[in-house]
Amino acid sequence: MLQKVVICGVDTSGLPKLSAEENERLMKELKAGDEKAREKFIIGNMRLVLSLVKRFWAKNAGADDVFQAGCVGLIKAIDRFDLKFNVKFSTYAVPMILGEIKRYLRDGNSLRVSRSIRDTAYRILKVREGLEERDEEATIGRIAEEMQVQEREVVYALDAISDPISIYDPVYNKSGDTLELLDQLCDETQSDEIWTERVALREAIERLSERERKILRLRYYEGKTQTEISEEVGISQAQVSRLEKNAIGCIRREIS
Repeated sequence: MLQKVVICGVDTSGLPKLSAEENERLMKELKAGDEKAREKFIIGNMRLVLSLVKRFWAKNAGADDVFQAGCVGLIKAIDRFDLKFNVKFSTYAVPMILGEIKRYLRDGNSLRVSRSIRDTAYRILKVREGLEERDEEATIGRIAEEMQVQEREVVYALDAISDPISIYDPVYNKSGDTLELLDQLCDETQSDEIWTERVALREAIERLSERERKILRLRYYEGKTQTEISEEVGISQAQVSRLEKNAIGCIRREIS
């Protein structure tokens, strides 16, 4: 897929491959101020950028943007390279290209994680590794105990350094049938069982008398006391208590 990326009008599938001799000759010419040699050298070394971009494909970043960041690193390497270094250009350029890509991925991340949280997360990973080496189960509780911190701190720190994923990411694919993460998500407050219970509750309330429904509405929806309800309805507080208790009993029998 990356081999077909077109950036700035350059089709990466057709990038030229320069020999070591051509690289050396073009480098000398561009350092002497030959702009055509510079352009040819840049295009001729884009394959190097492409090979490094592939390492970051799992980071869910756009291939175009990452490739362009790598090209920025390539150009910086060309500008800073000195023929007196006595090393291959690719050896010098790779760290600079990787650095530019990583800088782009870091700066382009909308989630900012503080240094202290990152340090905590890395200590957690080290503790977890140590527990596993001792054949102990590295649970959140066990890690928190080992570090003498609260469990929520462990969970928060690990979540902070986790890469965000899309709900449309595939989690299973077989015979053309793709199962996305979205398909695995559910709202526990809207399950079939809860929905059925709500329907049964609504029907049970509808079977109550008008006065009982009003008392329940005032008591549990508007939060009024039995004394306040008795004044509004025009009956004693004892009658309100009896009607409320009777209504709740009827509802329980209906939905049980």
